[in-house]
Amino acid sequence: MNAAPSRYADWKAPADDGQMVLWPDPQTLVAETRENARLLSSTDSLIQNVPLPELRRRARRFIGHDTDAPLIGNGHQTELYHPGVWSKNALIDVAARKLQGVGFHFAVDSDAPKHLHLRWPGGSKPITDDPRIASAPWTAALDSPSPRHLQSIADRLTEAAADWDFTPAYAPFFDTLRRASLESRKLAADLSSAIHAVDWQLGLRYSELVTSPLWRSEPYLAFAHHILARADVFAADYNTALADYRARNGIKSSSRPMPDLDLDRGDDATEVPFWLDDHSTESRARAAVKRHGGEAWIEAPSGDRFMLDPALDAWEAASRLLAWCRRNNIVLAPRALTLTTFLRLLLADQFVHGIGGGRYDQVTDDVIHRHFNLDPPRFSVTTATLYFPAAAGQRRINLRPMLQEGRRIRHGLFSDNKRDLVARIDSLPRLSRQRRELFFQMHERLSAESNGPAVRQWEDRFRHAQHESQRQSALFDRELFFPLQPAERLTGMIDRYRASFSAL
Repeated sequence: MNAAPSRYADWKAPADDGQMVLWPDPQTLVAETRENARLLSSTDSLIQNVPLPELRRRARRFIGHDTDAPLIGNGHQTELYHPGVWSKNALIDVAARKLQGVGFHFAVDSDAPKHLHLRWPGGSKPITDDPRIASAPWTAALDSPSPRHLQSIADRLTEAAADWDFTPAYAPFFDTLRRASLESRKLAADLSSAIHAVDWQLGLRYSELVTSPLWRSEPYLAFAHHILARADVFAADYNTALADYRARNGIKSSSRPMPDLDLDRGDDATEVPFWLDDHSTESRARAAVKRHGGEAWIEAPSGDRFMLDPALDAWEAASRLLAWCRRNNIVLAPRALTLTTFLRLLLADQFVHGIGGGRYDQVTDDVIHRHFNLDPPRFSVTTATLYFPAAAGQRRINLRPMLQEGRRIRHGLFSDNKRDLVARIDSLPRLSRQRRELFFQMHERLSAESNGPAVRQWEDRFRHAQHESQRQSALFDRELFFPLQPAERLTGMIDRYRASFSAL
């Protein structure tokens, strides 16, 4: 078994508008999806003393996928994501059609809120008026926008769009969010539904699932108990995988791509890759397993201990852990690598990442290989670049060559005379009057030349270029919310994905 690092590509987001990255190629992606399904349905690897295929069947049944049809999944935090992230939805739709399977988007609502301001050239508004938008410990805690707030966003955006020569695709997004806001629901679920409504109108067909209910499902809790009950071994495998990734990629920082797990926090405890979320107080802490006298446990803020037993049957372990979570109103939410390990092993036949996810899941591959004694299922990577439509036909300003030109102009001025004066100054005795006079003479001439026509012309051109660069920054921002694009630009990108698979 070998999660060989050489098989990964050096992915980079396209600089040019309308371009995409798709790795591996479609033929390989289809073949690897089938091989992943075969591997995961036949392995004898155990999770909490139960064969992985059995746990996998129950997990897929929990989300309504009670079939052997391929499941092509992706995941992202519930936020206002850009076309590069959205392109993963295009790929799961196209790949699922080709494989006669289903696409699933897992909307992660257990991460801290981010990217919840709707931005457009010249404006920005928070998508909700919940005052905790920057302080809530997880996105699922936030309320949906009030109807009044949502109307204020729509009004501002309509005013801005009056100057655009295209119609954005955001109408289904606001229609869906407006209906949901009347019911005073939670933002994460409503945001996910509103984004799904845009994609549905674009012709994409996939299921969307907010992940928080999964964290109280029997298969997930069996998976979590397995890691908790083997905290020392898992943390060592996790940290070794991170160390190897850093060494391969020349990373010196101990916090990239994420921090190590603390093997000894000072209270005879080992950190585990879960959040201990107390829903009674809306507070979160890094979970840890404590040990004493041959026993191990996790502890609720109330002091209530859950004793861990690696010998337990998976279903008994899950049942006990669920009862403890309910009793203490706690959720054990997965952190990044734990989340994708669960999704890739227990739910998906092919998991689609963006570039960032593809990079950190190289560590996940190593964790799966080391800890679960399993060849990691292959994943795929995609992204795309769609700039704001008003950028079409514009040449992007690059200030670096102009700065270099300015340095050349300044250093080139008076260069021959300067060299002659420097030589004369060096030939004179130190602290002499003649040396001092020549030194001041040289700097007076340099100062005069620096205010001359050549420098002033360059400064005028550079100020204009700076102004244009600032104006263009919003137009060439690839991270604006994807429904700000017109529908035809989005469907054009979908057609590119479909064309790439059409020959298979």
